[in-house]
Amino acid sequence: MSILEEYLIAIGICSPLFFFIIAVAFRLLDNSASIFLKHDILVDTSYVSADVIREHIGSSTDLKLKKSLKKALIYRKLHNFFMIMMVISVPPVIIACFFLF
Repeated sequence: MSILEEYLIAIGICSPLFFFIIAVAFRLLDNSASIFLKHDILVDTSYVSADVIREHIGSSTDLKLKKSLKKALIYRKLHNFFMIMMVISVPPVIIACFFLF
């Protein structure tokens, strides 16, 4: 095998882990429960649903709260996107491992 093929195999095998690490980073950036508590809005759990966030974005008059909730919603969507990418990338890696090794 050439060196390029070996690097591509290593990158391919590590890609699900890479997507998972990025997804975890975006989940840690999504601090929607903290945002609600800072503005004296009580929440039941630390994972606030996207519907509740959208509801408060529409009903709030505080621009700072709206901006931070929109940012939290974007982080949540990016987290979901990278988790989906991780799940999609696992089967090709498993199949490639059987054919390459």
